[in-house]
Amino acid sequence: MEEQRKSAGHFLELIKQSRRGKFKVYLGMCAGVGKTYRMLQEAHNLIRNGIDVQIAYIETHDRIDTVGMLADLPVIPRKTIFYKGNALEEMDVDKVIQLHPDVVIVDELAHTNVPGSKNEKRWQDVLELLDANINVISAVNIQHVEGLQAEIGDLLSVEVQERIPDRILHIADELIFVDISVEDLIQRLKEGKIYKSDKIERALKNFFKSDQLLLLRELALKELAGHATKKHERENGSERKYRAERFMVCIGSNEKKAKNLIRRTARLASYYQANWFVLYIQTPKESANKIALDKQRYLINNFKLATELGAEVLQVQGKDIPAHIVEQVILRNITTVCIGSPYLPFFRMLFSMGIFRRLLKKLEKIQVDLIILS
Repeated sequence: MEEQRKSAGHFLELIKQSRRGKFKVYLGMCAGVGKTYRMLQEAHNLIRNGIDVQIAYIETHDRIDTVGMLADLPVIPRKTIFYKGNALEEMDVDKVIQLHPDVVIVDELAHTNVPGSKNEKRWQDVLELLDANINVISAVNIQHVEGLQAEIGDLLSVEVQERIPDRILHIADELIFVDISVEDLIQRLKEGKIYKSDKIERALKNFFKSDQLLLLRELALKELAGHATKKHERENGSERKYRAERFMVCIGSNEKKAKNLIRRTARLASYYQANWFVLYIQTPKESANKIALDKQRYLINNFKLATELGAEVLQVQGKDIPAHIVEQVILRNITTVCIGSPYLPFFRMLFSMGIFRRLLKKLEKIQVDLIILS
């Protein structure tokens, strides 16, 4: 409780000093750890300190304790959007900006808005509120971080559909981990404190498995530690040494493998707060009149993902792969090149016929590092 008071007090100080909106995120390993409850608890604390706090969007999931915390808090009416004959509710971004409270609570940061909403994603709504000098408190689970999908994709029994770019957590002024032991979380689930009784058994068989939860908790703690390290460097002016780093990842047209390479490079670049690029070399075998339509769609999707994660996408045509890689390295002042393992089709070609040795020699001459990503 003392730690919670200190956190709320620190955020209160940030609010008082703020010109642009301050951003606080409660991070959890999964649903049911108490993120929404903690946000509402902080809302009450801030109101007692004379801060104008309003609820822009909250999802109680009918949990009794959470519903009780919502009492007496001012709630901004949601916007109704009609989609496929259904009336659906979303956060009313324009209304929030118009009312302009000191602080708004925005739950479920990774949520995808109903088509027809002002923004496609809720995290985009939050950025708009921050730019309007409104302080935001939000919440998200670690499995929704885009850059981690390569690590958790094979472990989780279901694909994570809603995701946020890594940079959204990195711009948070405060990142608070809402922790609970795996055993206590599973017990809460069995007691019906997370889902209704008809969903408990399915949750235990699917998402709420001890090994999965332990991994997610570990990833959340790593994210928290990385955020704390970068925050310390920013506040103490010791991050300058990273700013010269520039990463470039080379991808092929394989959808899943390229997607994982993009995610891993995004996390590397994010850690070093570096600019980064995605390079696709279109060989004659994948020219516009030869490449399969499904591969074209994969490439477009991966280019979109890279752009959302903050990369600049580079497309080059040619046969000499090492020469084109080095050409872009020099043009973009790249310090580190990332490539995939040689078992991928594109990289099998790269590693064959001495091409890889040529690339190594070229990169060595210009003192550029090479990382082979699994």
